[in-house]
Amino acid sequence: MRLAGLPRLRMAALPTPLQHAPRLSKELGVDVLIKRDDLTGLGVGGNKVRKLEYLVADALARGADTLVTGGGPQSNHVALTALAAQRAGLSAHLVFYGTPTGATPAGNAVLYTLAGAGVTYTGDDERASVDVTLEQVAVELRRAGRRPYVIPRGGATALGCAGYVLASLELLAQLADLAWTPAGVVVATGSCGTQAGLELGAHWLQAPFRIIGVTVSRPRTECVARIRALAGACAELLGLRIGPVEEPEVLDAYLGPGYGKLSPEGHAAMRLLVRTEGLLLDPVFTAKAMAALVDLSRGGEGPMVFWHTGGAATALMGGGNAPS
Repeated sequence: MRLAGLPRLRMAALPTPLQHAPRLSKELGVDVLIKRDDLTGLGVGGNKVRKLEYLVADALARGADTLVTGGGPQSNHVALTALAAQRAGLSAHLVFYGTPTGATPAGNAVLYTLAGAGVTYTGDDERASVDVTLEQVAVELRRAGRRPYVIPRGGATALGCAGYVLASLELLAQLADLAWTPAGVVVATGSCGTQAGLELGAHWLQAPFRIIGVTVSRPRTECVARIRALAGACAELLGLRIGPVEEPEVLDAYLGPGYGKLSPEGHAAMRLLVRTEGLLLDPVFTAKAMAALVDLSRGGEGPMVFWHTGGAATALMGGGNAPS
């Protein structure tokens, strides 16, 4: 198993807490624990930091001087990549779909603006336009004598997934200390790397619970295909000979009006968590995953772990677009 031998730049405050949510549990009628990956410590935290520990270390090992990544203008991944670049002594260049609005920076835009990252807009409102433009920006940077390292949207690569295989080990150790076993672990699924790492980790460790993804971005069929492909590639990278991951569980009833848009169920779940536990969720990402946990719990399933993947900055600082 090659996980321990992978280059890693430690940036996250680990292990993140696994906290009982007593008032939420009483409200739902089942025990709920919250895995606080909103407290990973870089910037305002979030799940992307675990992936960036491996991706930035790989960039340094390859002699890169600039991290190139992209997404939406309020992407948590993009903002944290800009901050991780500063932590590692690198530059960052960010690619956003759409066109600049000229508005005063708000939400996650505050973070990457403060970090001094370069910015390119694709001029196309399709999210996939970022993927082509990332490579074009990398070519331009090489022509200018720079050494770019391209990170796909969300850090969703086999190497990035390794961060959540390690997180699976962390969770199992915490659950063992508590002598507590959940029926499921609920997590928001966007670019699919987090769920892929958790699925692979659970499969490898023969965890006695389900990983339940809640898509906040893509159609379920696309999520399933991406998760299986990423998990398979990560297993190969780590030298895990454990057979293919079974078809992942992805719920698609909580996307609401679409990617980056508020849903009534998500808003209600966000209010519930604030009023019971004083915790904030991102309204277009983690709130939708919490809405699924609420329905599952009230339907008699449980106990549950909610994997809080972060993203609070958008809600706190006035950002108006979705994380990715």
